Amino acid sequence: MALPLSPTHLLIPFAGRGSSACAAALATLQLPNLDALLTRLAVAHDDTQADTTLTPPHERALARALGIDAADGCIAWGAREAQQTGLSRAGSDEPWAVLTLCHWEVAIDEVVLHDPGDMAIDAAESQALLEAARPFFQEDGIVLRRSAAPGRWLARGELFRGLATASLDRAAGGPISAWAPLTDALKPVRKLQNEMQMLLYTQRVNDERIARGLQPINSFWLSGTGVLSTATPAAAEVATVLDTLRAPALRDDAAAWAAAWQALDAGPIAELLAAYRRGEAVQLTLCGDRSARRFAPQPRGALGWVKNLFTRTQATTMLAAL
Repeated sequence: MALPLSPTHLLIPFAGRGSSACAAALATLQLPNLDALLTRLAVAHDDTQADTTLTPPHERALARALGIDAADGCIAWGAREAQQTGLSRAGSDEPWAVLTLCHWEVAIDEVVLHDPGDMAIDAAESQALLEAARPFFQEDGIVLRRSAAPGRWLARGELFRGLATASLDRAAGGPISAWAPLTDALKPVRKLQNEMQMLLYTQRVNDERIARGLQPINSFWLSGTGVLSTATPAAAEVATVLDTLRAPALRDDAAAWAAAWQALDAGPIAELLAAYRRGEAVQLTLCGDRSARRFAPQPRGALGWVKNLFTRTQATTMLAAL
């Protein structure tokens, strides 16, 4: 998913996290610039849903900013990227998906999806596995194409039309059964995953990775499925997505998550606060497990601003509610 850029609208995924260690870290987190900024802004939009949705709040928020309206699990990031890179024409009704190479750990009673962001897959490995996998997918009418990111492929096929799939940001670090139950709709996907597991086991790429002490690539995760039938705004008009909280949040690494938050507060948040003080029309979207809340300046008199200073909610309290 390409990340749009706008210096006056920041979108921060995993700003709140319900996992035990990260949630506990909020109690001692100091974010003075975020506190000051939220004093001056008000909630302009609040999207709160269950934390069992296939699409996480930050993806819903980005889709909303792009003008994409889709059902849960059907935001067509694959089709959008295909159109942006010239693999598909604008306005096409071709169904696409994103395939992300990954490692599944088989435990006693569950299979856990490791975060592919930790796997260090290079372009040569990705291309070699793409060529090996292509015939298996072609048998099911699926065309594979590489993307700009190693270990991440684009796939075109009727299987993906209307198929709801869980975002990688929902599934990474947890059991796959929670996010890809063996429903009739997903049986063809599981078949492909099983075939790929057998194929990948025999690949020299994995022998070399294991020799280097790296996790073998033994499966893929399917997401971003569907058709993108509407035009979307230019990337520069949308938001800057800051994803430095993602990796520590998925690992529930409280120290790293808190450090990443402090760096955001001292850097981009401080810059956004300065932009607000210069009179710029800033926006801030903070996302957690359940909610995406967009904050923007609201017109009010001096008395209202002073009242808000004394009735403000501390930033960490608001983050805990995400």
